Amino acid sequence: MQIKIKRLDKSLPLPSYHTAGSAAFDFYARTEIKILPKEIARIPSNLIIGTPKGHVLTIAARSSLASKKGLILANGIGTIDSDYCGPEDEILISVYNFSDKEVIVEKGERIAQGMFIKIEQGEFEDADEVASVSRGGFGSTGNK
Repeated sequence: MQIKIKRLDKSLPLPSYHTAGSAAFDFYARTEIKILPKEIARIPSNLIIGTPKGHVLTIAARSSLASKKGLILANGIGTIDSDYCGPEDEILISVYNFSDKEVIVEKGERIAQGMFIKIEQGEFEDADEVASVSRGGFGSTGNK
């Protein structure tokens, strides 16, 4: 699958998969940014990515983001649609500093990871009932 990418700062690397079995590639911070305690910030990723039609680019936290930096993705995961790739559509990584200290993210630091996932769009149909039996509600699969 060929992916068109525009790097805003050519001194930062193109995304790559670090091992043969890697499912995700890394996003790097385009600039240094200071994030105050309990603050949400958007870190520029340096990339405008042409996600192929029929796919979504999902952004997830790197496993070390919380333990090493005190940051989590502010929205849990990021969803980049295939039509978000215009000239001003740099992907921004929204993070929350849950620590009590200022966090500095350096230019070129790996901050998140991206995965292309094949998707289908559904057609919605109004119905009076979807199923005749209920499962039991939120958290019901572990109850007996």
